[in-house]
Amino acid sequence: MKQIFVTFLVFFVTFSSVFAQNIKIRVEDAKNQEAIIGATIKLKTNAKNAALADINGVVELKNLPLGKQLFEASSVGYTTKDFEIELPLADNLQPFVVQLSASESALEEVTVSAFRTNSRIEDLPIKVEVLGQEDMDEESTVVPGNVSSILGDISIIHVQRTSATNGNQAIRMQGLDPKYTQILRDGLPLYEGFSGNLGVLAIPPLDLKQVEVVKGSVSTLYGGGAIGGMINLVSKAPTSQKPEFTAVINRTTLKETNINAYYAQKYNKTGVTFFTGYTHQQAVDVDGDNFSDSPLIRQFTFHPRFFWQISEKSKINLGYSFVKEERGGGYLTPITSSSLGFFSKTNFQRHTIDYNFNHEFHKGHVFTFKGASSNFARTNSEAMLTFGGKQTSSYIEAADFIETGKSKLIFGSNLILENFKKNLPDQTLLTNYNYQTLGFFVQNDWQVVKKLSIQTGIRFDHHNIFGNFFLPRVSLMTKPSEHFTVRWSVGTGYKTPNIFANLTPNNAKTSLDYWSLLPLSKDIKSESSTGSNIDVAYQGTVGEKLVIQLDQAFYYTHIQNPIVAVSEGTKTRLQNANYAVNSIGTDTYLRMTLDAYELYLGYNHTLARRVNSTEKIYLPFSPQDKISLTAAYSIEGKWRFGIESSWVGNQYLFDNQRVKNYWFWASAIERKFGEHISVVVNGENLLNIRQSNFEKTVTGTPTNPSFMPIWAPLEGRVINLALKLKL
Repeated sequence: MKQIFVTFLVFFVTFSSVFAQNIKIRVEDAKNQEAIIGATIKLKTNAKNAALADINGVVELKNLPLGKQLFEASSVGYTTKDFEIELPLADNLQPFVVQLSASESALEEVTVSAFRTNSRIEDLPIKVEVLGQEDMDEESTVVPGNVSSILGDISIIHVQRTSATNGNQAIRMQGLDPKYTQILRDGLPLYEGFSGNLGVLAIPPLDLKQVEVVKGSVSTLYGGGAIGGMINLVSKAPTSQKPEFTAVINRTTLKETNINAYYAQKYNKTGVTFFTGYTHQQAVDVDGDNFSDSPLIRQFTFHPRFFWQISEKSKINLGYSFVKEERGGGYLTPITSSSLGFFSKTNFQRHTIDYNFNHEFHKGHVFTFKGASSNFARTNSEAMLTFGGKQTSSYIEAADFIETGKSKLIFGSNLILENFKKNLPDQTLLTNYNYQTLGFFVQNDWQVVKKLSIQTGIRFDHHNIFGNFFLPRVSLMTKPSEHFTVRWSVGTGYKTPNIFANLTPNNAKTSLDYWSLLPLSKDIKSESSTGSNIDVAYQGTVGEKLVIQLDQAFYYTHIQNPIVAVSEGTKTRLQNANYAVNSIGTDTYLRMTLDAYELYLGYNHTLARRVNSTEKIYLPFSPQDKISLTAAYSIEGKWRFGIESSWVGNQYLFDNQRVKNYWFWASAIERKFGEHISVVVNGENLLNIRQSNFEKTVTGTPTNPSFMPIWAPLEGRVINLALKLKL
């Protein structure tokens, strides 16, 4: 019996080795050959025979039958791939290498265009946060009228309403005034001076592919202004020869109606996109004081774009944008039949033509010529006073991109023209101006070793009025391990004086209306800055499906010669302050996805204050603490549930006057009916937080009111119902 057992055992082992095998398979990224931890490999004929990749990206499968076997490799963010191995596989051919490519949707979300190299977000030495196509699609029904809501969900961004009558909004980043955040449209700085102080954020998300948020000083890229950060609004492009059409109809309890439509299609070597939208919102008094808390808005937008692949190596796209808008607010109930009380009304039109030409000499060598011309006309009336003007702006850039070995070099020049003329007759003291800025820039990305890259940049600008500016910058990125990335950047910036820049008054009594402003003094100086950002990021997979992204940032900005608005009797003058400004803070956020669940949690802490002054004064309208939360759950093809929250705390007004902390909650439910129809019910400010709950927002008489500084929502709770049709 013993001999029979031994013989059977030897036969079984021999049989197993002849008819089955254990093999090792390594899964890696097709672009950088880095291991994909947590990737899944399974045998197609037996799904139970599957395993996850270890820290080295290696999967071991046991007892596989011999012969040709079909396998499947998959991982979150990558395109699933089938591959075949003929067994037995020799030991010297193991581990068998399988490369996965990032899925098309993932590539669309993480490719950044603001840096001119169209690099993946993972390869950039500067920290960039991207709100991608999926975010824009969701926001197009939640808040269809503008992008301010989705930007406010990011902890480092604080969206501030700057006017009680026209409802204008501006962005604060890293605790700094809105004028220090540069806003681009498709990589073009179109919103400077007179054309940049109204309606910039009133861009419907349906017209956008993504929004790129660059944190910290990046003035080396596009010139002065990007001291606190930069936001690039990227338009959609046609992706398929099948026509794409989306329409959104929305109505809110704030008496706002939005109708937006988007069409796109490729035709062999050409393509088009077409967006048009209309917003109608009535002026509404929420708190019962007869003054509008939500303004009258009538806006029409028309934005077609044309794309042409001229040859295999050359392409061009052309765009035209037209925006016509009317805004108004003030006293809503007549006092007598002959007197209507104070009312402010603004009308503007914006025409913009943009172009972008690319020619690829060979792989790794691309020449780009792009630019835009814009005409902005605005009229404003308050009581018996009127003011109006026109600004023509142009931006022209030529750049050459060369990739050789471990370096990506881009160099070029740009010209910015800004001409303002006020309408006559005129009741202000403002003067016309003509600004010209010629800039030269060089930027190089050097991959020193596999885990270390350095980006250096130098820019020289010449302004026809305010002189020369030299802007160096250096950024460093290292990957100490598969999951961790460390970025460090230091750069300089500047901001030239502009009478129409979004300014924070020096005190509560300082007026910024056009009739109070004095012309710029001849001795006024440009502002200059130095800023540094450090960012530590972790990204990995826990188990099979839980994806975690954790980011911790530290930042510091120092601004010399800040320009402030000060009172001179009944007038207001812009002048350089006798103090500097420091902003120092931390920004932390956590993103997690697990199957149909998504979670974002962010916390920002910023101390922005005057320095070199006799008093320790914090910058007004800059919350020192902000917590942001977003959570979502989806049932594919049927439902999507989402909730958003933010806590705004330790915010100060003038002279260190601290205001109340408040919570802002929002929630949305989407029901999909097949692939073509969806209905969304969304609630903003569910707790009905209003500044008027804490203080009077308007004092004085109906004909001569005084508006309090805005530090909290004015509109209160808003519910909207949206219908989306997608073909």
